[in-house]
Amino acid sequence: MPIESGSCASARQAKQKRKSHSLSIRRTNSSEQERAGLQRDMLEGQDSKLPSSVRNTLLELFGQIEREFENLYIENLELRREIDTLNERLAAEGQTIDGAELSKGQLKTKASHSTSQLSQKLKTTYKASTSKIVSSFKTTTSRAICQLVKEYVGHRDGIWDVSVAKTQPVVLGTASADHTALLWSIETGKCLVKYVGHVGSVNSIKFHPTEQVALTASGDQTAHIWRYIVQLPTPQPTADCNQASGEDEYEFSDKDEPDGDGDASSDCPTVRAPLTSLKSHQGVVIAADWLVGGKQAVTASWDRTANLYDVETSELVHSLTGHDQELTHCCTHPTQRLVVTSSRDTTFRLWDFRDPSIHSVNVFQGHTDTVTSAVFTVGDNVVSGSDDRTVKVWDLKNMRSPIATIRTDSAVNRINVCVGQRIIALPHDNRQVRLFDMSGVRLARLPRSNRQGHRRMVCCSAWSEDHPICNLFTCGFDRQAIGWNINIPALLQEK
Repeated sequence: MPIESGSCASARQAKQKRKSHSLSIRRTNSSEQERAGLQRDMLEGQDSKLPSSVRNTLLELFGQIEREFENLYIENLELRREIDTLNERLAAEGQTIDGAELSKGQLKTKASHSTSQLSQKLKTTYKASTSKIVSSFKTTTSRAICQLVKEYVGHRDGIWDVSVAKTQPVVLGTASADHTALLWSIETGKCLVKYVGHVGSVNSIKFHPTEQVALTASGDQTAHIWRYIVQLPTPQPTADCNQASGEDEYEFSDKDEPDGDGDASSDCPTVRAPLTSLKSHQGVVIAADWLVGGKQAVTASWDRTANLYDVETSELVHSLTGHDQELTHCCTHPTQRLVVTSSRDTTFRLWDFRDPSIHSVNVFQGHTDTVTSAVFTVGDNVVSGSDDRTVKVWDLKNMRSPIATIRTDSAVNRINVCVGQRIIALPHDNRQVRLFDMSGVRLARLPRSNRQGHRRMVCCSAWSEDHPICNLFTCGFDRQAIGWNINIPALLQEK
């Protein structure tokens, strides 16, 4: 029968093509080592200022690119042969189906549909392969620019907030759901002071601008002001934490988390009572911050209010009302008497205390879910992050619409802005930390693999622009804080 004969011929042809494709792949694989050796010899014979390790990495990456495109080329040829075979079969069937001939228009439509399907398959294969190459290259670049330096492990529960002291000696502070706040040596990772004055989760920590004093907010409905005295230990040589594995992503279970047995903080000095306790809220105090000068402090609570206090007398100066739901964060301007509060009501509000006799408020609307944080930059900008998976940059002189919007794939937690370089650090629910500039251009993603990075939700980020070792810190619900070294000049050059 003609049809059976055609089917057998097609089957034999397909079998020969698969065999030819298999032989091509084997030939490709067998020649990879010879080609790599030849390329390496050629590279070594050229003058270059790049370090040998960087040159070898680039060589491997471009070798991967060449192999991927070679495989794509072979697949492309095979798909084109399949298209030709299909067109021939359709032409033959068009003369015999049901004893009637197909019209030229019907035959063209059917052939066009089949060709379109194969063309789409080719495009999908090409896009997936090239995306993998680009992703691999970006990951290697990010690891070179963003390096993990130190891990700070000692809390027994998740860490909500991280902050860096503004005075000497510069220390790292963490606030945890285990009812404690810890101060750390940035260089050694050793716990220096443990604060145990709260009876609820410690939700935030901020350092006084000029004194060795900390401000913590807690689930016990209070904010505490307490003094610390630290003596930094001598830094010890540490192993290189940047020997990343070959995997960019790795799924962790809760068993992989740090032990958090408290040994890191068990032998450090303990502060048990505050200098001052601020007690005017009727709900969880979720955040607190110092106003410029350090003579006043502001707190944000789940009772839908923010309170402004006189630090010396502990007296309530202003109660800031207006939000319709619980507050999630508060932040003060670094040089002016301005406060911004964010809320679950999808808004954030700007409070102006520059005129002592009156205070004005402006409401920013633009998010569709909880505003998790809003922070100032040095200029006239505010950056807000939300559970609606967006970050928006606002101009204080024009509050109607944001000047830039960053769209992400996960809810955004407490953001922080590198003031000098205007880089935004975005901690996410999905354990990622991404860096963007103020115009919304993505700069990098912090490495996360089976040897480094956070293993659960990242709650907060904090920049320390002047520190020589670590200039970015993150903390998460995996009970650890991490210090990173971000090569900012290289980061901006990559942009």
